[in-house]
Amino acid sequence: MKYWLVKTEPDVYSWDMFTADGQTFWDGVRNYSARNYMQAMSKGDVVVFYHTGTDKCAMGLAKVVKEAYQDPTIQDEAWVCVDIKLYKKFKYPVPLHLLKADPAYSQSPLIRIGRLSVLPLREEEFNRLMYYSETQAA
Repeated sequence: MKYWLVKTEPDVYSWDMFTADGQTFWDGVRNYSARNYMQAMSKGDVVVFYHTGTDKCAMGLAKVVKEAYQDPTIQDEAWVCVDIKLYKKFKYPVPLHLLKADPAYSQSPLIRIGRLSVLPLREEEFNRLMYYSETQAA
């Protein structure tokens, strides 16, 4: 199992919208690095759902339920999407400033490549994020 983080603008598709839907296809990715990460996702992988914009925090977890296939919102076959399903809401959202201050994230693409909308997380990074989601560390 691998760990991933996907970013969304909450005014476009928020955690609340996702929890109401329960499942969605993650589309609209138009960056080759992010696309390649989506192609590497496997069924059962865990996905951190992250709000960008003014929120800048991880909200909860999803799981990949369908691996990469052509994004139905565009005819260009180069772009893919994956299906994700609601897995867990965090007790506390995890703000970006906590992760930036954590040495485990010093080399993370989340910190180093801020505009990347889909990215991998190492197990250590994921475990730290889960710790913060259970404690009122903010």
